[in-house]
Amino acid sequence: MQQTAFYEQLLDIVGNVFDAYSAVLFLPDPAEPGVCRAAAAFSLGEALNREAAIAPGQGLVGWIIREKKPLLISNFDQQRGILGYYRGGEEERIRAFMGHPVPATGGALCIDTRKTYAFVEKDLKILSQFAQLAGNHLARSREVAQSLVEHGFYKAHQRIALLHKTHPKWAAFREAFLSILAEAAGFRHAILAVRDESGRSYFLEGVSESPFLGGRDVPGRFSVGQGLVGWVFKNNTPVYTGEKDEASRLPLFGLDVATIDCKSVICLPIAFSKKTRAVLTLADPRPLPVAEDLKTFVGMVSESLALFLENLHLRTRLGSPSA
Repeated sequence: MQQTAFYEQLLDIVGNVFDAYSAVLFLPDPAEPGVCRAAAAFSLGEALNREAAIAPGQGLVGWIIREKKPLLISNFDQQRGILGYYRGGEEERIRAFMGHPVPATGGALCIDTRKTYAFVEKDLKILSQFAQLAGNHLARSREVAQSLVEHGFYKAHQRIALLHKTHPKWAAFREAFLSILAEAAGFRHAILAVRDESGRSYFLEGVSESPFLGGRDVPGRFSVGQGLVGWVFKNNTPVYTGEKDEASRLPLFGLDVATIDCKSVICLPIAFSKKTRAVLTLADPRPLPVAEDLKTFVGMVSESLALFLENLHLRTRLGSPSA
């Protein structure tokens, strides 16, 4: 909200400085790579589409975004182009247009007017400074947001590292561990599956939130290789599926086990003594981003869990669901 308010205030200033009819700031949409959306807008009319989306190369604004070059059209009647941010026939009343790429982050800052020959090259230089201001603000906001995410991961890992002191018993440790992991990662469920002594099957040692499994006839054990979790056991290979990935068609525990439909899944093998002893899973029905910093965090957590299990010699105790 604060970021939007800053852009709105900036465009009010831009509109007043240039006596513009409209001013629109397009910035990259994180949810749609390659697409820029109107982050803020100022207009003296009611026909401006404040939710306009522009792809690179689409109209005059798209050209600025793709080429990363400024554009000045002082007589729109003779050099007709498509702006793409008006509804109805309002665009036909525009007589001059000026736009500048937003440096560092991408996007474009555009203004127009109903007055012919209203903008000159000197105005383009001033507009570039406003575009620079918008880009700097967005870049800084991203840095702050990333810093907060990394700090949250650090604090969560710090809590997990101390769990063996505050929760010395396995059942309490396991419950707290999965809860902290799910909360820090932003996933609804954290699941720990453990291989039994035979090595041919596995069982669910813990789930951070219920209900997760559907139905009453849920098997106590699953064959290694059964479901996505079983595949990770068998192949000792992590799996990452999020909003930008094609959701795995392989159910978590096999076709005959009813679970919630998960669009985001992270499965990590927990190995020590040259064997995959457990699989740590994060699952969520929402299509969540799985960024590199999240992968790094859950990787560090899984390594801490592996070391904890090995140091406490829990391999025998985890061979039974009643442990």
